[in-house]
Amino acid sequence: MQQSTQPRGSRLAFWQRVWPFALLTAILVITAGTSIYLLSAVRGIVAGESFWSKSQKDAIYYLTRYAEAGNREHLDRYHSAMLVPRGDSDAREALEKSPPDLAAARKGLLQGANHPDDINSLIWLLRNFRHFKLIQEPVYYWKQGDEYLAQLGLLAAEVEQGYNESKPPTKETIRTWKREIGLINSGASPAAKAFTDSLGQSSRRIVYILLGINCTLALVLVAVWSLSTLRALRQRQQTQSVLDAEKERAQVTLAALGDAVITTDAHGMLTYINPVGLGLLGAGQQSPIGRSLKHVLQFYSLDSSYSSEVLLKQLLSGDVTRRDEQTHWLRRNNHGTLPVKVVGSSIKSDGLVTGTVIVLRDVSREQQFMDQLSWNSSHDTLTGLENRGEFERRLQHLLNQGRHQIKPCSLLYIDLDQFKLINETSSHHAGDEVLCEVSRMLLGNLRESDSLARMGGDEFGILLENCPPQAAMAIAEKLRAAAETLQVQWGNKTLRTGFSMGLVHIPGDASSAADLLRLADMACYQAKDKGRNKVFVYTHNDGSYNRYVSEMEWVMRVRSALDSDRFCLYAQTIAPLQNPDERGMHFEVLLRLKDEQGQIIAPGAFIPAAERYGMMPTLDRWVISQALQSLARRPAGSRPVDTCAINLSGASLDDEELLHFVKKQIVLHGIAPHLLCFEITETSAIANLSNATRLIQALRALGCRFALDDFGVGMSSLTYLKQLPVDYVKIDGGFVRDMLQEPSNHAMVEMINRIGHILGKKTVAEFVESREIARALQAMGVDYGQGYAIARPTPLVPEYFLPNSGGELPQWCGELITQ
Repeated sequence: MQQSTQPRGSRLAFWQRVWPFALLTAILVITAGTSIYLLSAVRGIVAGESFWSKSQKDAIYYLTRYAEAGNREHLDRYHSAMLVPRGDSDAREALEKSPPDLAAARKGLLQGANHPDDINSLIWLLRNFRHFKLIQEPVYYWKQGDEYLAQLGLLAAEVEQGYNESKPPTKETIRTWKREIGLINSGASPAAKAFTDSLGQSSRRIVYILLGINCTLALVLVAVWSLSTLRALRQRQQTQSVLDAEKERAQVTLAALGDAVITTDAHGMLTYINPVGLGLLGAGQQSPIGRSLKHVLQFYSLDSSYSSEVLLKQLLSGDVTRRDEQTHWLRRNNHGTLPVKVVGSSIKSDGLVTGTVIVLRDVSREQQFMDQLSWNSSHDTLTGLENRGEFERRLQHLLNQGRHQIKPCSLLYIDLDQFKLINETSSHHAGDEVLCEVSRMLLGNLRESDSLARMGGDEFGILLENCPPQAAMAIAEKLRAAAETLQVQWGNKTLRTGFSMGLVHIPGDASSAADLLRLADMACYQAKDKGRNKVFVYTHNDGSYNRYVSEMEWVMRVRSALDSDRFCLYAQTIAPLQNPDERGMHFEVLLRLKDEQGQIIAPGAFIPAAERYGMMPTLDRWVISQALQSLARRPAGSRPVDTCAINLSGASLDDEELLHFVKKQIVLHGIAPHLLCFEITETSAIANLSNATRLIQALRALGCRFALDDFGVGMSSLTYLKQLPVDYVKIDGGFVRDMLQEPSNHAMVEMINRIGHILGKKTVAEFVESREIARALQAMGVDYGQGYAIARPTPLVPEYFLPNSGGELPQWCGELITQ
């Protein structure tokens, strides 16, 4: 690789030095060639001018002779002489055209008695330099001479016509012709002389200019060559200085390196060792230079597979680099040993191995660092306890060995109560101090055989080996009581906490540490759910774990459905029970999930898990976006929409960005806000009263409406009803379903309807499952009904909005209202 790189580098350095000369030489050659070609063209145009001038004089002479005697031979010679200036004139005019007529120009120049070899150079000169003053001035006089020749041509035609008539011209006429010829000659001769002088002056200037350009380029080439030579000399001096400095720096560096460096010749004799190497070997005052490597460098090992002699043999055989990542123990002259890592390289010259270099690194400190890193990887740096990974490894090791099958074992999972409050009110430093005190308290109350770990945050795990269930429960209660009395002084504050504890008695068939930790975490969650500061013991037939697993599965399915777009919307029509003039569609948007096989799943299966694990805001936003998109894509001829009801969860009431999202969707899809009615349940509205009130007021300011869903199930419904600015009250279906059989439910429905009307709100009865219930509600004055008796949920697709699509009210609803 090095051999292939060096020629490439040499070629690059060569071209870096040569290219200025090559460039200037090329420019000089091009300029010289151009100069010669230009001079040739100038010579050609000068020669052409001489023919032009001679032809002009000949034409005047022969026309004069013809005018005197009328000799036809003189007229023919006149015309022959005029061919030259006329050809030159035609060529010039052809080149002045746009685009130039090169064929006509070439023909004219040949007619002008120019040499055929000069034609191309003359065309090139006249085309490319006609705008330069050196060419413009001669051309100007050339054109003047052509004007006089044109007058001469007119006069020649007149003379020829005079001699062709039957009556010969008079002497007076001949004298007039000769006088006019003389006048033309008096004008043409100065023009011809000016043409000749101007062309001669221009040709001389061109020669001077070209000479100056070529001399200048030659001087520049000499200057560049001189500068390049000077720079090469300086670079050589600098390179030599750099090499000398590098040699000195290498020697100083080797002497100052923290690693031992040893070099040998091709026979394995030491040629160099730096001071660190002397210290590493413990050589003292005795220099090992000139001694054999196998006598100086010796390793301690249980076998003889690795030695300096073996390493030297490998390097001298042509193995360029030997890097051994294993740690070897170096024998020192003071009979001690030292952990080192060894790297060896061959020294080659012209492809032959001429020696070796061996580097020894003292890894004593690295060994200490590795031990520290190993400890950090398995322990919590704040409390010094084992971390979750090490605890899980220890638990899995116990299960793999089957020790839990021989002696009873238990697993405790602890979560500190109100720890977040300590962090928020007293700082995270106070929280860290509490964690350390809790760790010390736990260690003081556990047996030596027990394993304690910080699982992360404010959670701890305890593995109780050889501990029957009764003893494990006693230990758990002891720890809970100790935590209850634990006090941590932080400034002028006394910090307290408590334990919510999950206890799992490890069964004999357990094989997964992760599953046991999941059970213990679930049991700890149950302890928190039952009021905190408690010990909850997991039992095999406990349904809580099954519910936990089921909910987690639903959470995964909901996320998968969102990613793969397997949610869909249904609509359930709501019927007016009092006003027969209401013709617009009034429906509630319902969410459904398609499973992997395409089966529709009702929300009761996945909504609880989504609510518990914080996924409802995402689902609510999806529903809002898709519902408004469906409204925007209604086909032509659709029935008018009066109200589209969309449910909002309690979690969305705390979403500060929901209002902005709704506004954005309304603008994006171009939906009139008054068509939208958002439904919130009574319990979620009361639990988030201030947020619910603020959101309702903001959306109603846009024109949206609100409905209070499942009204009547809360204990304080009537108290808060006046505080919520809603437009509709939806009577809980639990009262409506049995209102004809249960007088108390009938009275409850009637009371909610009456109070809602008194407060200026319209009422909607849910679970209207028979015509009889609808009639009773209509008689009672309930405004709207919703249920299977009126309409079943149907997919919210564009066809839903069309007439006779299944989204219309049954005929008996219209008859009921008009009765």
